[in-house]
Formats: sequence, structure tokens, C-alpha cells
Amino acid sequence: MSQVLPGDAPPVHDLIGIGFGPSNVAMAIALSEHNAHAGGQSAVSAHFFEQQPRFGWHRGMLIDDATMQVSFLKDLVTLRNPASEFSFLCYLKSRGRLIDFINHKNLFPLRVEFHDYFEWAAAQVDDMVSYGHEVVGVTPVVRAGVVEYLDVTVRSGEGLALHRARNLVIGTGLRPLMPDGVKRTERVWHNSELLAKVDGLAEASPSRFIVVGAGQSAAENVAYLHRRFPGAEVCAVFSRYGYSPADDSGFANRIFDPAAVDEYFTAPDHIKRRLMDYHGNTNYSVVDIDLIDDLYRLMYQEKVLGTERLRFLNVSRLTGVAETPDGVRATVTSLVTGEEISLDADVVVFATGYSPADSLGVLGEVADRCLRDDGGRVRVERDYRVATHPELRCGIYLQGGTEHTHGITSSLLSNTAIRVGDILDSLLGRGLEPVSGEARTGADGTAGRT
Repeated sequence: MSQVLPGDAPPVHDLIGIGFGPSNVAMAIALSEHNAHAGGQSAVSAHFFEQQPRFGWHRGMLIDDATMQVSFLKDLVTLRNPASEFSFLCYLKSRGRLIDFINHKNLFPLRVEFHDYFEWAAAQVDDMVSYGHEVVGVTPVVRAGVVEYLDVTVRSGEGLALHRARNLVIGTGLRPLMPDGVKRTERVWHNSELLAKVDGLAEASPSRFIVVGAGQSAAENVAYLHRRFPGAEVCAVFSRYGYSPADDSGFANRIFDPAAVDEYFTAPDHIKRRLMDYHGNTNYSVVDIDLIDDLYRLMYQEKVLGTERLRFLNVSRLTGVAETPDGVRATVTSLVTGEEISLDADVVVFATGYSPADSLGVLGEVADRCLRDDGGRVRVERDYRVATHPELRCGIYLQGGTEHTHGITSSLLSNTAIRVGDILDSLLGRGLEPVSGEARTGADGTAGRT
């Protein structure tokens, strides 16, 4: 049973969102646009809670010259509503850069610019979000054996507060992934914190960095550290002979099409696995060919000049990391010969990717009413709603953590605009009318009663 705080029951939101990254910003925009045209009881009341003090998306990776790997047209809205006032083009117009961007003849903006676009979009719907608020628990409200509502407990600087929802949308993002047995320290970083920590080394005159990983972020880190610290050696460690280029050809990119989600969802499990094997090189452990060429050119130039600061320890693995009084001692092992070498470095950066957050971790006993497949994975319907026991009437929607059901776009920007449209259509299709006499929060945030 839910633990309701003393006093009157809280007003009911049609939707509460957990997390406010790009996916739930897009969700808020879709709701805002719907409410602007719907009005009355057709409007959807919603509120989002984000534990960060302000909007932020991979801030530690906003290297000044790093670009997006998706077209600007795959912004928060365009594929769902090309006429939206929340598009990247509208953002450029508001910043006075629309003509300059067109003259640039480039589909791929700087990552720092796209982050500014996200902040601009989030600011326009900031009445729907509470920053600095962490969802710490979800409990069911049971009536006659049926879960009609979910009570969401939120912690902030003011203490705990209770909010009630008919539906949840969970967009808690990804978590930095480190190799087993390796912990982050002041000398051992994940690439997600690169920019937050690198300024602290400016006066230390570092002599060597080691970057572990073979993907886009690893290559960007190598290039950035080499440029930022002209007196330091940068060693890249990976198990391949070299960086593998990303397949961004027109045909391969169809794996990111909205129609591909339908096909993937209905495909048998063995076909799902085959599709991921075929097209993993569109996204996983791959690097833009231009960056690969730049790094190879730089490595060769240094060999010619006899000033080698860029080293590639390929077909190798980092098999040991130990902090020393002056830095870190890393052990690198050849996969071919088994030979080990020791390298003393100021910092080791692990560009080893991310893992999805536990989408149901915050749900507590509600998670027991969510269904799982034979492999223990959460069962998710085509509309991104978690499959649940019949007595749970509330919708629980996932933005991420659905790669096993919806394919490679689960945690990517490519399909975000379409995905939130699917979720909104599902909410509207299932109906939003509350139980008679129950307080319901209006779309303007006021409590109404039916």
C-alpha cells in the first residue's frame, strides 16, 4: 500500500517524469504543444523532477571542436513536428546564427552548440520541471485490489514531498561504465568527467596521459589532450589494430529510421541479435573517419619530425592500474605476445562507454508488478510502456533501457522526437479521466475536481 502523507490526498498529475535530460525535455515539449492546441480536459498535466541543479547533458564531454554524430534535423521535435517552434533552426534564428549555419553547409553542429540548443529548449518549458529534486521512492495507491495511482516521493533541500501520478515516464539516462575492479579517483577518470577535471592539471605540467578505449569519445579525448598539453605524451590503448570507422552510409543509417523500430520490435529474438551484429558498427566502438585520418596524419608527421608524443598501443589491453605518489602506474599487455610493459602517467582516462541506469530501480514494490522476459529483462510494449500485472492500471513508460525490444535507437537522439510522440499518443489513447471526485492537477498546475 502507498504511504500517504497526513492531510488531504495530493492532486493527481496525469504524468510525472523522472529525470530531465534531452528525452524528457522532448516529452515536455510534446506535452506543451499538445496542451496549447487541446485545452480543457484534453490537456495533459505533467511535471518532471531532475536531481541536477540545472539542465546538463554530458557536460564533461563538450570538447570545443567535437561535433554531433547525428543530423541537426534529428533534434527534439522536427521528425515529430517539422513546424515546431522548438526546433534547432528556430534556436539558430533566436541566436542570430541561422544564415551563418546555412553557409557552413554542414549537417552536424558542434556538440557544445547542440547542448546550448538543449538548454534553450529546456528553458522554454521550465515551468514543468523542478531541478534539485530527486525521486527517492514510488509506492502504489491500491483501491479494491487495483493500483489506481502511484505516489512519488521527492527529496529536495526543503525535505520530502509527495506527488501523485496516473502515469510515469522514466528518463534517467546512462551511467559511466568502468572496467571491473577499476574505481574512479583523482588520477583515474572516466571520460565523462574529462573537462571537469582537466583544468586542475593546467599548472602541473603533466608528462603523460593514457586513454583507454576504441570509440569516438576515446579518439576525441586523445586528440584533445594532445592539443591541450603540448609537452605531454598521449598513449592510446585499445585491442584493435586501429580505430574502426563508423558506418554512416545512407543504407546503414536506415537502422535509425522510425520504421526500423517497428521492424525490430516484431522481429524474432534471433533476428534482433543478427541485426545488432550487422549494424553495431553504426554506433558502438567506432570513430568518424575524418578524426581517424587526422590522428593518423598527426602520428605520421611526428614520426617524420622525430617528436613522437602520440603513441598507439594497439592489439593490447590495460591490465593493471595502481596509483603512485606522483601519479598512476599502468600495465599494458600485448594480446598477441602476452608481453607486459609498465607506463607511469599523470592520468588514465577510461573512455569505456556507459550502461543504462536501472529503469525500475526507483520503483520499489511497484517493480514487482512489472513483467520480465525469460532472460530477466523488462518486458516493454511497442508504445514504450512497461508490461505489468493487470491490477496495475498506471502506465510506466521508459525513455532508454529498451534496446532489447526497440533496437539501437533506445538511448540515442536519432528517434527521440518520434518516441515521445508515441508515448503521448499512448497516454491520450488510454484516456486521462480521473476517478470521479479525485483531485486532478490541471495543465496550468492548479488543482481541479471532476
